[in-house]
Amino acid sequence: MRLGFFADGGWSHLSFDALMGTPGISVEFVCARFQQPDHILRERAEKHNIPFLIHKDINSAEFLSTLDCYKCDLLVSMSFDQIFREPIITRPRLGVINCHAGKLPFYRGRNILNWALINDEKEFGITVHYVNQGVDTGDIIRQKCYPISDEDNYGTLLDRAFVGCADLLVESIVDISSGVVRRRTQREIHRFGSYCSARGPGDEYINWNQSSRQIFNFVRAICPPGPSARCFNNEREVRVRHVEFLKDAPCYIGIPGAVLSRDFGGLLVKTADSFVRLLDWEAEEKIRVGDRLS
Repeated sequence: MRLGFFADGGWSHLSFDALMGTPGISVEFVCARFQQPDHILRERAEKHNIPFLIHKDINSAEFLSTLDCYKCDLLVSMSFDQIFREPIITRPRLGVINCHAGKLPFYRGRNILNWALINDEKEFGITVHYVNQGVDTGDIIRQKCYPISDEDNYGTLLDRAFVGCADLLVESIVDISSGVVRRRTQREIHRFGSYCSARGPGDEYINWNQSSRQIFNFVRAICPPGPSARCFNNEREVRVRHVEFLKDAPCYIGIPGAVLSRDFGGLLVKTADSFVRLLDWEAEEKIRVGDRLS
Protein backbone atom coordinates (compact mmCIF):
# COMPACT_ATOMS: atom_id res chain seq x y z
CA MET A 1 0.00 0.00 0.00
CA ARG A 2 1.36 3.41 -1.02
CA LEU A 3 0.47 6.21 1.38
CA GLY A 4 1.13 9.89 1.96
CA PHE A 5 1.74 11.01 5.57
CA PHE A 6 0.51 14.48 6.60
CA ALA A 7 1.88 15.00 10.08
CA ASP A 8 3.65 17.10 12.69
CA GLY A 9 5.37 17.03 16.07
CA GLY A 10 5.61 14.42 18.78
CA TRP A 11 2.35 12.87 17.65
CA SER A 12 3.95 11.87 14.36
CA HIS A 13 7.36 10.49 15.36
CA LEU A 14 6.39 7.09 16.76
CA SER A 15 3.67 6.76 14.13
CA PHE A 16 6.20 7.34 11.35
CA ASP A 17 8.53 4.75 12.83
CA ALA A 18 5.65 2.27 13.14
CA LEU A 19 4.63 2.79 9.52
CA MET A 20 8.20 2.30 8.34
CA GLY A 21 8.40 -0.97 10.27
CA THR A 22 5.16 -2.45 8.91
CA PRO A 23 5.46 -4.85 5.94
CA GLY A 24 3.39 -3.92 2.92
CA ILE A 25 3.31 -0.19 3.71
CA SER A 26 5.29 2.27 1.60
CA VAL A 27 5.39 5.91 2.74
CA GLU A 28 5.69 7.86 -0.51
CA PHE A 29 6.06 11.30 1.06
CA VAL A 30 5.75 13.22 4.32
CA CYS A 31 3.92 16.57 4.27
CA ALA A 32 4.55 18.75 7.34
CA ARG A 33 2.86 21.87 8.64
CA PHE A 34 3.67 24.96 6.59
CA GLN A 35 4.48 27.10 9.62
CA GLN A 36 7.58 25.79 11.42
CA PRO A 37 7.93 22.34 9.83
CA ASP A 38 8.98 19.67 12.31
CA HIS A 39 12.76 19.19 11.97
CA ILE A 40 12.71 15.78 13.71
CA LEU A 41 10.17 14.47 11.24
CA ARG A 42 12.25 15.92 8.40
CA GLU A 43 15.33 14.06 9.65
CA ARG A 44 13.38 10.80 9.86
CA ALA A 45 12.07 11.22 6.32
CA GLU A 46 15.48 12.11 4.90
CA LYS A 47 17.04 9.10 6.63
CA HIS A 48 14.70 6.88 4.57
CA ASN A 49 15.03 8.98 1.39
CA ILE A 50 11.37 9.94 1.59
CA PRO A 51 10.38 13.31 0.05
CA PHE A 52 9.57 15.94 2.70
CA LEU A 53 6.91 18.38 1.48
CA ILE A 54 5.51 21.63 2.83
CA HIS A 55 2.78 23.67 1.18
CA LYS A 56 0.64 26.59 2.26
CA ASP A 57 -2.52 25.09 0.72
CA ILE A 58 -2.78 21.35 0.22
CA ASN A 59 -6.12 21.83 -1.57
CA SER A 60 -4.63 24.03 -4.28
CA ALA A 61 -4.32 22.89 -7.90
CA GLU A 62 -0.55 23.12 -7.57
CA PHE A 63 -0.37 20.72 -4.65
CA LEU A 64 -2.95 18.35 -6.15
CA SER A 65 -0.76 18.09 -9.23
CA THR A 66 2.20 17.19 -7.02
CA LEU A 67 0.08 14.67 -5.12
CA ASP A 68 -0.96 12.91 -8.33
CA CYS A 69 2.69 12.12 -9.05
CA TYR A 70 2.92 9.85 -6.01
CA LYS A 71 -0.10 7.66 -6.92
CA CYS A 72 -1.01 7.05 -3.27
CA ASP A 73 -3.64 4.49 -2.29
CA LEU A 74 -4.31 6.20 1.05
CA LEU A 75 -3.58 9.52 2.74
CA VAL A 76 -2.96 9.64 6.49
CA SER A 77 -3.28 12.67 8.77
CA MET A 78 -1.65 12.86 12.20
CA SER A 79 -1.78 16.24 13.98
CA PHE A 80 -1.85 18.07 10.65
CA ASP A 81 -3.23 21.62 10.71
CA GLN A 82 -4.96 22.01 7.32
CA ILE A 83 -8.50 20.94 6.42
CA PHE A 84 -8.80 18.33 3.66
CA ARG A 85 -11.35 19.46 1.06
CA GLU A 86 -13.23 17.33 -1.46
CA PRO A 87 -10.66 17.47 -4.30
CA ILE A 88 -8.02 15.85 -2.11
CA ILE A 89 -10.37 13.55 -0.15
CA THR A 90 -11.54 11.86 -3.34
CA ARG A 91 -8.03 11.53 -4.85
CA PRO A 92 -6.73 8.28 -3.34
CA ARG A 93 -8.67 5.08 -4.06
CA LEU A 94 -8.88 4.17 -0.35
CA GLY A 95 -9.63 7.66 0.92
CA VAL A 96 -8.11 9.79 3.68
CA ILE A 97 -7.91 8.81 7.34
CA ASN A 98 -7.08 10.75 10.49
CA CYS A 99 -5.85 9.68 13.93
CA HIS A 100 -7.49 11.77 16.64
CA ALA A 101 -6.73 11.68 20.38
CA GLY A 102 -10.38 11.89 21.37
CA LYS A 103 -13.26 9.51 21.98
CA LEU A 104 -15.29 10.46 18.92
CA PRO A 105 -17.98 11.65 18.48
CA PHE A 106 -17.05 13.38 21.74
CA TYR A 107 -14.05 15.67 22.04
CA ARG A 108 -13.80 16.71 18.42
CA GLY A 109 -11.55 19.67 17.74
CA ARG A 110 -8.40 20.89 19.45
CA ASN A 111 -6.34 20.41 22.63
CA ILE A 112 -8.32 17.29 23.49
CA LEU A 113 -6.12 15.87 26.26
CA ASN A 114 -6.13 19.22 28.06
CA TRP A 115 -9.91 19.44 27.89
CA ALA A 116 -10.35 15.82 29.01
CA LEU A 117 -8.39 16.55 32.20
CA ILE A 118 -10.16 19.87 32.78
CA ASN A 119 -13.48 18.03 32.52
CA ASP A 120 -12.37 15.42 35.07
CA GLU A 121 -12.80 12.54 32.62
CA LYS A 122 -11.95 9.06 33.85
CA GLU A 123 -10.71 7.97 30.44
CA PHE A 124 -9.57 9.41 27.13
CA GLY A 125 -9.97 7.89 23.70
CA ILE A 126 -7.98 7.53 20.52
CA THR A 127 -9.93 7.20 17.28
CA VAL A 128 -8.88 6.49 13.71
CA HIS A 129 -11.58 7.66 11.31
CA TYR A 130 -12.20 8.49 7.70
CA VAL A 131 -11.93 12.17 6.77
CA ASN A 132 -15.03 13.82 5.32
CA GLN A 133 -16.14 17.42 4.84
CA GLY A 134 -16.70 17.96 8.57
CA VAL A 135 -14.24 18.37 11.44
CA ASP A 136 -13.54 14.97 13.03
CA THR A 137 -16.95 13.69 11.90
CA GLY A 138 -16.06 10.83 9.54
CA ASP A 139 -16.86 7.15 10.02
CA ILE A 140 -14.88 5.39 12.74
CA ILE A 141 -12.42 2.64 11.77
CA ARG A 142 -10.96 1.81 15.20
CA GLN A 143 -11.22 3.29 18.68
CA LYS A 144 -9.56 2.52 21.99
CA CYS A 145 -9.93 4.08 25.46
CA TYR A 146 -7.32 4.56 28.18
CA PRO A 147 -7.96 5.20 31.91
CA ILE A 148 -7.17 8.51 33.63
CA SER A 149 -6.26 8.47 37.33
CA ASP A 150 -5.54 11.31 39.76
CA GLU A 151 -1.83 10.59 39.27
CA ASP A 152 -2.08 11.52 35.60
CA ASN A 153 -1.38 14.90 34.09
CA TYR A 154 -0.90 16.34 30.61
CA GLY A 155 2.58 14.83 30.29
CA THR A 156 1.58 11.27 31.25
CA LEU A 157 -1.43 11.35 28.92
CA LEU A 158 0.75 12.59 26.06
CA ASP A 159 3.20 9.74 26.55
CA ARG A 160 0.43 7.15 26.37
CA ALA A 161 -1.32 8.89 23.49
CA PHE A 162 1.85 8.98 21.36
CA VAL A 163 2.23 5.21 21.70
CA GLY A 164 -1.50 4.53 21.40
CA CYS A 165 -1.86 6.60 18.23
CA ALA A 166 1.02 4.78 16.54
CA ASP A 167 -0.40 1.36 17.41
CA LEU A 168 -4.00 2.15 16.46
CA LEU A 169 -3.00 3.85 13.22
CA VAL A 170 -1.04 0.85 11.98
CA GLU A 171 -3.83 -1.54 13.01
CA SER A 172 -6.35 0.57 11.09
CA ILE A 173 -4.21 0.70 7.96
CA VAL A 174 -3.77 -3.07 8.07
CA ASP A 175 -7.58 -3.38 8.35
CA ILE A 176 -8.02 -1.15 5.31
CA SER A 177 -5.41 -3.03 3.32
CA SER A 178 -7.05 -6.36 4.21
CA GLY A 179 -10.54 -5.10 3.38
CA VAL A 180 -11.92 -5.93 6.84
CA VAL A 181 -12.87 -2.44 8.03
CA ARG A 182 -16.20 -2.21 9.83
CA ARG A 183 -17.11 1.44 9.43
CA ARG A 184 -19.23 2.93 12.20
CA THR A 185 -20.96 6.25 11.79
CA GLN A 186 -20.53 8.64 14.67
CA ARG A 187 -24.24 9.40 14.70
CA GLU A 188 -24.83 5.79 15.79
CA ILE A 189 -23.03 6.64 19.04
CA HIS A 190 -24.51 10.08 19.71
CA ARG A 191 -26.63 12.47 17.71
CA PHE A 192 -24.54 15.56 18.47
CA GLY A 193 -21.20 14.58 20.04
CA SER A 194 -19.12 17.45 21.41
CA TYR A 195 -16.54 19.95 20.21
CA CYS A 196 -13.49 21.54 21.86
CA SER A 197 -12.04 24.92 20.99
CA ALA A 198 -8.32 25.58 20.66
CA ARG A 199 -6.70 26.94 23.80
CA GLY A 200 -4.58 30.08 23.52
CA PRO A 201 -2.78 32.81 25.44
CA GLY A 202 -4.82 33.97 28.43
CA ASP A 203 -6.52 30.61 28.96
CA GLU A 204 -3.90 29.51 31.46
CA TYR A 205 -4.99 31.68 34.42
CA ILE A 206 -6.41 30.03 37.53
CA ASN A 207 -9.85 31.02 38.76
CA TRP A 208 -9.65 30.63 42.54
CA ASN A 209 -13.45 30.92 42.70
CA GLN A 210 -13.65 27.38 41.32
CA SER A 211 -13.79 24.26 43.46
CA SER A 212 -10.64 22.49 44.66
CA ARG A 213 -11.31 19.62 42.24
CA GLN A 214 -11.68 22.00 39.29
CA ILE A 215 -8.45 23.80 40.14
CA PHE A 216 -6.59 20.50 40.59
CA ASN A 217 -7.79 19.37 37.17
CA PHE A 218 -6.97 22.69 35.54
CA VAL A 219 -3.39 22.79 36.83
CA ARG A 220 -2.58 19.22 35.81
CA ALA A 221 -4.23 19.76 32.42
CA ILE A 222 -1.72 22.39 31.30
CA CYS A 223 1.40 21.49 33.30
CA PRO A 224 4.67 21.03 31.31
CA PRO A 225 5.05 20.39 28.47
CA GLY A 226 2.05 22.73 28.44
CA PRO A 227 2.32 26.44 29.36
CA SER A 228 1.66 25.86 33.11
CA ALA A 229 -1.22 27.39 35.04
CA ARG A 230 -0.70 30.94 36.27
CA CYS A 231 -2.00 33.46 38.75
CA PHE A 232 -0.84 36.71 40.36
CA ASN A 233 0.53 37.64 43.76
CA ASN A 234 0.77 41.41 44.32
CA GLU A 235 0.52 41.88 40.54
CA ARG A 236 3.52 39.58 39.96
CA GLU A 237 2.93 36.43 37.95
CA VAL A 238 3.15 33.01 39.58
CA ARG A 239 3.50 29.82 37.53
CA VAL A 240 1.84 26.84 39.18
CA ARG A 241 2.95 23.42 37.95
CA HIS A 242 1.47 21.06 40.55
CA VAL A 243 -1.26 21.23 43.17
CA GLU A 244 -2.53 18.44 45.36
CA PHE A 245 -6.22 17.71 45.70
CA LEU A 246 -6.95 17.07 49.38
CA LYS A 247 -9.93 14.74 49.55
CA ASP A 248 -10.44 15.23 53.28
CA ALA A 249 -10.16 19.04 53.27
CA PRO A 250 -13.21 20.56 54.98
CA CYS A 251 -15.73 22.58 53.00
CA TYR A 252 -16.32 26.10 54.27
CA ILE A 253 -16.77 29.67 53.06
CA GLY A 254 -13.68 31.85 52.95
CA ILE A 255 -11.69 34.13 50.64
CA PRO A 256 -10.74 32.30 47.42
CA GLY A 257 -7.04 32.65 46.65
CA ALA A 258 -6.03 33.37 50.26
CA VAL A 259 -2.76 31.70 51.29
CA LEU A 260 -3.80 29.97 54.51
CA SER A 261 -0.77 28.11 55.78
CA ARG A 262 2.56 26.49 54.95
CA ASP A 263 2.03 22.75 55.17
CA PHE A 264 4.34 19.78 54.44
CA GLY A 265 6.54 21.74 52.06
CA GLY A 266 3.61 23.34 50.28
CA LEU A 267 1.16 26.18 50.61
CA LEU A 268 -2.50 25.74 51.43
CA VAL A 269 -4.59 28.05 49.26
CA LYS A 270 -8.32 28.63 49.70
CA THR A 271 -10.65 27.69 46.87
CA ALA A 272 -14.40 28.17 46.48
CA ASP A 273 -15.22 25.11 48.57
CA SER A 274 -12.10 24.04 50.51
CA PHE A 275 -8.36 24.39 49.81
CA VAL A 276 -5.56 22.83 47.76
CA ARG A 277 -1.88 22.37 48.48
CA LEU A 278 0.56 24.08 46.09
CA LEU A 279 3.55 21.77 45.68
CA ASP A 280 5.44 23.18 42.69
CA TRP A 281 5.40 26.82 41.68
CA GLU A 282 7.65 29.58 40.38
CA ALA A 283 7.25 33.14 41.63
CA GLU A 284 9.20 36.37 41.25
CA GLU A 285 8.95 36.99 44.98
CA LYS A 286 8.28 34.79 47.99
CA ILE A 287 4.65 33.90 48.63
CA ARG A 288 3.75 34.39 52.28
CA VAL A 289 0.92 33.20 54.47
CA GLY A 290 -1.74 35.91 54.36
CA ASP A 291 -1.08 36.82 50.73
CA ARG A 292 -3.99 36.63 48.31
CA LEU A 293 -3.51 35.03 44.92
CA SER A 294 -5.63 36.28 42.06
